[in-house]
Amino acid sequence: MQNKITHVIKRSGAIVPFNQDRIINAIYRAAVAVGGRDKDKAEGLATQVVELLNKKFNEKTCPHIEDIQDIVEKVLIENGHAKVAKEYILYREEAAKKRDEEGRINSKLNENIPWAKVWRNLDWAVAHNLNTVELLNERIANGEFAQIVHESEELYEDDVELAAKLIIERLKDLRMVMISGPSSSGKTSTTVKLEQKLIKKGYKFKALNVDHYFFDLEFHPKDEFGDYDFETPQALDLPLINEHLVKLSQGEKVQIPSYDFKTGTRTLNVTPMKLEKDELLLIDSLHGLYPDFSKDISSEVKFKLYLEPLLQMKGPDNKYIRWTDIRLIRRMLRDFAHRAYNPTQTLEHWHYVRSSEMRNIIPYSNSANFIISSAMPYELCFYSHKLGKDFIEWEKKYKGDPLKIDAYERAARLAELLKHIAPVEDVSPVPHDSVLREFIGGSSIVH
Repeated sequence: MQNKITHVIKRSGAIVPFNQDRIINAIYRAAVAVGGRDKDKAEGLATQVVELLNKKFNEKTCPHIEDIQDIVEKVLIENGHAKVAKEYILYREEAAKKRDEEGRINSKLNENIPWAKVWRNLDWAVAHNLNTVELLNERIANGEFAQIVHESEELYEDDVELAAKLIIERLKDLRMVMISGPSSSGKTSTTVKLEQKLIKKGYKFKALNVDHYFFDLEFHPKDEFGDYDFETPQALDLPLINEHLVKLSQGEKVQIPSYDFKTGTRTLNVTPMKLEKDELLLIDSLHGLYPDFSKDISSEVKFKLYLEPLLQMKGPDNKYIRWTDIRLIRRMLRDFAHRAYNPTQTLEHWHYVRSSEMRNIIPYSNSANFIISSAMPYELCFYSHKLGKDFIEWEKKYKGDPLKIDAYERAARLAELLKHIAPVEDVSPVPHDSVLREFIGGSSIVH
């Protein structure tokens, strides 16, 4: 049957080109969430959806996105995929709930925000005259940039030191420490720093690289742009991770798999690992707090750390600077330096990264035993210098593009913010073991 559907009406009212791959990806992601990994089946179901769309609509009419999602549910249920349909419906309901909440003022405090930590950071910012962009600029104008760097690094180091003390207090029962947090929150540097502090105190570690537990690339979900999605927890073999963590916590030996990113394939049973009685397992992972990651591990034997750049600084609009915007810029710089990824690509894909975080990472932040803030108030000055003009250009580029609404809104917000921040080019005051070096380059602890 020839496809008559050429365009779709989005919820915003914008009319955009129809893309069948997005239906395939949506069905496949729902299937992966319940343990299925048959892409051919997802493609076949998507074809049925398109056939039904062609029967219901003609060349002169455009289906609404809700019409398409209704038909996807119908096809999944009629083909006996009840579990996949349930996951798809739940995801759809969550998205609708999120839109409703964003569309009205919510008087209830957001339970995902670590309020105690936020108040502590705000108090520190006020005491150091760093709670507004205007005050930051004043201190820089007074020649205090190096002092701001020192104060910011000291606050972060105090957090890491306290985390180390809390871990030591529980060493009698602990077997593993999980360092988690959303993209570009500084997990890698913090893991190394934490390890260094504990080694100095005489403790021993083994690190578990969770990347080796990725499924083969052909079984990965894709995002709506057709790129493979490494951000979702379902990209990892969670049952195998959980099984290995149980055995390691009990002192048993396991065979760690090996993942080859060049070929996108995994080989099972490659590297033997066993925890000795005086050793801790260190795990750096986006999804360390995700329940299925360690569901069979007793809370007594694991210590969970969560990272987020909890900056408490108001911009010129009298609104607090968004933590996700800080991480977006960090990721832009890191992707460009280490993954040959153009910052434009990072910006265009960020809404998908953010969606995955809001569903799979941030809701579990308050289950952490301790929260570390990796925010450096001075980092904004480097971003103003490096990317300020780029965000102005991105704002112009995406304006009026119905397919790039999220990229436009982020670009416009950051273009306005960065043009009010005093730019700084010289990074020499930043210590080479700073968490920020993970993103601006020159790190002595992360390679």
